[in-house]
Amino acid sequence: MLVVVPLSAAAAFYFAVRYLDQPLPITEPVIYKIPAGTALNRVAADLEERGLITHPRLFALYGRWEAAADRIKAGEYRIEPGQTPAGLFEQFVSGRVLLHSVTLVEGWTFRQAVDAIRQHEAVTVTSDQMTDNEIARVLGLETESPEGWLLPDTYLFPRDTTDLALMEMAARAMKETLALTWEEREQGLPLESPYEVLILASSVEKETGLAAERSRIAGVFVRRLQRGMRLQTDPTVIYGLGDSFDGNLRRRDLTRDTPYNSYTRHGLPPTPIALPGREALTASVRPADEEALYFVATGAGDGSHYFSATLEEHNRAVARYLARLREQKD
Repeated sequence: MLVVVPLSAAAAFYFAVRYLDQPLPITEPVIYKIPAGTALNRVAADLEERGLITHPRLFALYGRWEAAADRIKAGEYRIEPGQTPAGLFEQFVSGRVLLHSVTLVEGWTFRQAVDAIRQHEAVTVTSDQMTDNEIARVLGLETESPEGWLLPDTYLFPRDTTDLALMEMAARAMKETLALTWEEREQGLPLESPYEVLILASSVEKETGLAAERSRIAGVFVRRLQRGMRLQTDPTVIYGLGDSFDGNLRRRDLTRDTPYNSYTRHGLPPTPIALPGREALTASVRPADEEALYFVATGAGDGSHYFSATLEEHNRAVARYLARLREQKD
């Protein structure tokens, strides 16, 4: 009898060690969620019920042996084939939860970005009854409008993150990026503050999707501002039309005065008109050193533009563009 007990204890220890290092009985990834406040015993029992482990008591005892039974973290986890019970427990303790992603696209408006965030199935919506001005205050913005203040990027987050938390993440990224951009600006620009950079960059973002053209577009805008010329850029007009814009910009729209009509008003619009990306921000503080004061689409279908230094040259470029459009219709 004196020999049986130690042998039985040794056998039990050997079995436990082997079990903890054996792969889980799964053949494909499983998403598993631990609700807040769930005890280890309950987690172990639930894992067994779902066929993810075979010995819940050993799993729970292992947690106590590691003095970590009360350290498992709530959240959504991705359990992979090949994981062991010991590895799974360590994952729960470290809180390596499944991360979801949402991408905010350059040129989107603030509303479009917020809609994308709120429509994500892993996001908890808490700001749907708030006005844009209220959201701006929560985000710690110095402006009444939150337009332009979310940095386009892909953001990773755990399930049940709130929409406001994601907006705060994107706003913080924009503030940091804008501050660095402002520090790198060229001297002599007609821009008085980082916010004016944000405003200008949003127009640059909306005018071209071609990386090679961003600094050239910014250069045109900067030179026009320096000479007291109106910007005369269609995207600002479209933004000012709001929901009344039906996709077709008409001549009467260019003469209809709004705070955003850069054909009727001098200077920058009162706010950004979209979310500018890093490249548009950089282009706005380091514009191309050229003579062009005008640009018009080439009509080539690639988003490219003709750039002109004089009105006469610009008018010829416009004529070529219109002729190309007529050819495409015929």
